[in-house]
Amino acid sequence: METISQSFLTELTENQILIRDTIRDFAQNKIKPKIMEWDEAQHFPMEIFRELGELGFMGIIFPEEYGGAGLGYVDFVLIIEELGKVDPSISLSVAAHNGLCTNHIFRFANEELKRKYLPDLVTGKKIGAWGLTEPSSGSDAAGMKSYAEKKGNKYILNGSKNFITHGTYGETAVVIAITDKSAGKHGISAFILEKGMPGFFAGKKENKLGMRACETSQLIFENCEVPEENLVGKEGEGFIQAMQILEGGRISIAALSLGLAQGCLIESLKYSQERHQFGKPLSAFQATQFKLADMKTNIDAARLLTFRAAAMKDKGLPNVREAAMAKLFASEVAEKAASEAVQIHGGYGFVKDYPVEKYFRDVKLLTIGEGTSEIQRIVIARDLLKD
Repeated sequence: METISQSFLTELTENQILIRDTIRDFAQNKIKPKIMEWDEAQHFPMEIFRELGELGFMGIIFPEEYGGAGLGYVDFVLIIEELGKVDPSISLSVAAHNGLCTNHIFRFANEELKRKYLPDLVTGKKIGAWGLTEPSSGSDAAGMKSYAEKKGNKYILNGSKNFITHGTYGETAVVIAITDKSAGKHGISAFILEKGMPGFFAGKKENKLGMRACETSQLIFENCEVPEENLVGKEGEGFIQAMQILEGGRISIAALSLGLAQGCLIESLKYSQERHQFGKPLSAFQATQFKLADMKTNIDAARLLTFRAAAMKDKGLPNVREAAMAKLFASEVAEKAASEAVQIHGGYGFVKDYPVEKYFRDVKLLTIGEGTSEIQRIVIARDLLKD
C-alpha cells in the first residue's frame, strides 16, 4: 500500500523504494534508540549528520558533480517523511540543511562559490545555517535591520538574526541583509559567511518547547568583514532569492509534517489495540475508531498535496500555490494528529515514556516555521486573485 499514490498518483520507482527503505532502517537503528537522550540534553548529534552525509542524505537535491546525490524533490519528501516519523528534530535539521543554506548557494551563487562551498555541505562535512529572521522581523521579512555597507572590496555587516537553525553548529551560513536602505525589498542582498570570520558569532541558544535536538540560536554580526566575492548573485537580489528558497522549504516542512502525523497514527494504532478498558481494547470503541479514521484520511490527503507539489517542483512547473497549500494543510493535519494521539493515549500521552508526548511538543513549530499558517493563506489567496 505504501508504494501506491505517494509520488503524484504514481507508484514509486525501485530506486525510490530503496531510498525509502534505506532511510527507514537508518532511522530505526541509529536514531530511535537515542531520541529521548538527545531531547532531554538538547544535544545536536553531529555524528548522525556525518553518517547521513556519507549516505548522501545531506545533499539530496544537488548534482553529483558537487558531491550530491542527484535526486529530486519527490525523493527529498520520501526521506524527510521517514525521518519525521521517528524523530522530527533530525528530520528538521536535514530539511533545513538541504533546503535553505545549501540550496541558496546552489541556486543563486556563481560557479566559483558553488565549487568552494557546496562539496563540504552536500557531503555533511559542514552544516549550513540560513539567516533571514530577526528579533523584530519574522513574517515581515522585509522589515529586517541587519545592514551591510560596502567599503572597498568588503562589506561591513552589522546586526543579528534570530531563531536560526544550526546557528551554533553551522560552519557556513547564507545571511540576508540590507545594502540599500532607500530601495526597500530591492535593497536587500545575500552573503555567504564562514564561522571564524572576525565579528561573526553565535549568540543565545534557544531553550525550546520541542525539536530540541535541532539546535537553534542567534547569529550576531559586529563589524563583520565579508569579502565582496561572497555576495550571492547581485546586490538587491537577496529578498527575491529568499522568497524563492522558502517555496522549496514549504515542501520540506509539508513532508516533515506528513512524517510526524504518520508517526502519531502508527503509535495510536499500536496503543489502541494494546490498551484495554471495560474489558475491550480501545480500538473496539467507536470514539477511538473515528479518531483513527480521521487521522488516516487527513494524512493521505496531505500526502497527495505534498507529493503533487514535489512532483511539480521536479518538473520545473510553477508551484507557489501548491507548495503553500501542502505546507498549510499538512502542518495543521500534523497538529491535529498529535493532539488526537495524546488524547487516545490518555494519561500516558502526557508522559515521556510514550513517543506521542514528544510529537505533541515538536509539532507546533510546523505551523510557524518557513512561514506561518496565516502567511500560507495569504500566499494562496494572492495567487488565486492573481489568476
